[in-house]
Amino acid sequence: MRIAAGLALKNSFSARDFTRLREVQNKWLSQIDPAFRTQVKSLALSTLSSTDSRAGQSAAQFIASIAAIELPRELWPELMPALVENVGSGSDQKKQASLTTIGFVCETEDQDLRDSLAQHSNAILTAVVQGARKEEPNNDIRNAAITALSDSLEFVRTNFENEGERNYIMQVICEATQSEDTRIQQGAYGCLNRIMALYYEKMRFYMEKALFGLTIQGMKAEEEDVAKLAVEFWCTVCEEEISIEDDNAQAQAESTELRPYFNFARVATQEVIPVLLELMAKQDEDSTDDEYNVSRAAYQCVQLWSQAVGSQIVPPVLGFVEKNLRNDDWHYRDAAVSAFGAIMEGPDEKVLDPLVRQALPVLIGMMNDSSVQVKDSAAYALGRICEAVSDSIDPREHLQPLITSLFEGLTAHPKMASSCCWALMNLADRFAGTPGCETNALSQHFQASVQHLLQVTEQTQDNQLRTAAYEVLNAFVTNAANDSVQMVASLSNVIVDRLEKTIGMQSQLVSVEDRLTLEEIQTSLTSVVIASIQRLEKDIAPQADRIMQLLLNLLSNLGAKSSVPDTIFAAVGALANALESDFEKYMQSFLPFILNALHNQEEPQLCAIAIGLVSDITRALEQKVQPFCDAFMNALLNNLRVSEVFSSTYNKFDTTSKFFLLHRAHRWATNSNPPYCSASAILRRLSLVPSRPTSLLLRRCCSKLPESASTVRTVPTLRCSTTSSASERA
Repeated sequence: MRIAAGLALKNSFSARDFTRLREVQNKWLSQIDPAFRTQVKSLALSTLSSTDSRAGQSAAQFIASIAAIELPRELWPELMPALVENVGSGSDQKKQASLTTIGFVCETEDQDLRDSLAQHSNAILTAVVQGARKEEPNNDIRNAAITALSDSLEFVRTNFENEGERNYIMQVICEATQSEDTRIQQGAYGCLNRIMALYYEKMRFYMEKALFGLTIQGMKAEEEDVAKLAVEFWCTVCEEEISIEDDNAQAQAESTELRPYFNFARVATQEVIPVLLELMAKQDEDSTDDEYNVSRAAYQCVQLWSQAVGSQIVPPVLGFVEKNLRNDDWHYRDAAVSAFGAIMEGPDEKVLDPLVRQALPVLIGMMNDSSVQVKDSAAYALGRICEAVSDSIDPREHLQPLITSLFEGLTAHPKMASSCCWALMNLADRFAGTPGCETNALSQHFQASVQHLLQVTEQTQDNQLRTAAYEVLNAFVTNAANDSVQMVASLSNVIVDRLEKTIGMQSQLVSVEDRLTLEEIQTSLTSVVIASIQRLEKDIAPQADRIMQLLLNLLSNLGAKSSVPDTIFAAVGALANALESDFEKYMQSFLPFILNALHNQEEPQLCAIAIGLVSDITRALEQKVQPFCDAFMNALLNNLRVSEVFSSTYNKFDTTSKFFLLHRAHRWATNSNPPYCSASAILRRLSLVPSRPTSLLLRRCCSKLPESASTVRTVPTLRCSTTSSASERA
């Protein structure tokens, strides 16, 4: 009962929507009697003493939700001292629950609470370090303390600046890596990861004295979760040093202060890389593609190490590859192939070029290995070569066998599909030649490749393979040279035929799974239509009527909450850009659909895409857009006024997207003839928007835009990207 009550109370203070969350928090402050609030908080704190750890856990969550409201307003100053006292003198249950509470409070994403926690750093640190010491006999308490310490590290910067306090914190964490309890070991290595990310500049002494040896020991641990976190420590080191090198390069250009840089990875290469390579050979043949295990963690670390140290990584990796490429154990063959692919980014191309030229025939041959895991890794390594060092691929010598092996791998096993498709997309991108070129290296392989992909997409029942193959088809169409344009036009007819047939299939759906599969097929086919339109440009005109009618039919027949309209709107935008003013003849038929999307605030993503489409149509039609300006402008201003759109959706956008949305509204407001309003007038119209950051951003945006409508046409127009990114390896 107490567990359910605690969770119910916690949930009453929770909301995914930012506006709803603020409403709930304000009700607690304004509508609940202060004496009653005090009583509730006191009861919650007393529940931390429960002998049932689950009740203490739910109380900890509830206390954290109240702390998010009251600590930033300094309304609960006794909370942290009470938790510290509990850890110092309470029962084991109270200690553990209090430490868990501190962890929940510190892991918050609420910025106001995060800003307020720094003033409580001494109390937080006192409690968690006391509980995390090796002298603590109760491992449950020690584990809760280590977890809370990891969550609090961001807020104890002042303490970390003090050498004595820092030494003691590091001593407690290092001792925790030697605990017999693997939970505590995991927590300790997790702390080291965060410390390296937050306080790299303070780590030189500790790396020399302890961390180097401790992390190598951790990577060799039998417990996989411990080994993964030890590997991730070196991933963090590499990421930090890559970032520091980038920052220092910019600082040198600007003559500003450089960040400390200690070359931890470079110094440790000869000792750590062999350990990582051995870990890469610990694959589990039954693991799924999205399962993160120690082998994949090691691969990721080698990849980052290569970027951090450059050519220095080549000798130890090359020695491992030469030793194990023909190993009888498929685990080591797979590790060798993967390791070679992992170092394709970072080392000097002059160092890699002869190695790649020598390795290409071997890797292509390994596409026929007896192990599907090795074949998959070989395909991915070939994709890495195509992506990073494509200049080492001789089109006359390597291209034909490379394309043939990847297409054979595409249908050989479902596990290989994504790697082969990714490699083929990289191949198409790298051998496209200059934009608008008459021919390129792909031209002689274009027709056979397209026919193979059409055959695969028609015959396979594997949804993942079909989707991946259509993505490859997009890449080949996008990168087709002028001598392949006629084949692109023929291909577009085939794709439109297939897309038309899907409309009739909608009446035959019997399950949700069937509907999702059909929508995935429609999305893939529409994406190929987009690529064809963008490649053919004005030459799409003979097919434009058929394509537009098809898109309208699809929009008319799709059910609610379908994901397909997003892609259809992108296709309409591509068609508008290609036809320009000739697109006007479709506007009366299409207008209801785009207005419906602009007013559909329950589907923010579709609404945002429709906003971008308005800009594409405006750019295409120019003066011919005037009859539709009233409807578009009203919809755009309505989206800016509705608080739900701004609070729940707008605030999730990045800065570029926010500027994009505001720029659209301002462009419409001033680019109409006559202008609707000036930059200052649009601010007055948007006075209903409650968010202060939003208002500030709006003022900054409009301050950069011209006040006069006569000059707004010089403002560059932002474009929406409609291309989908390639799948990335786990």
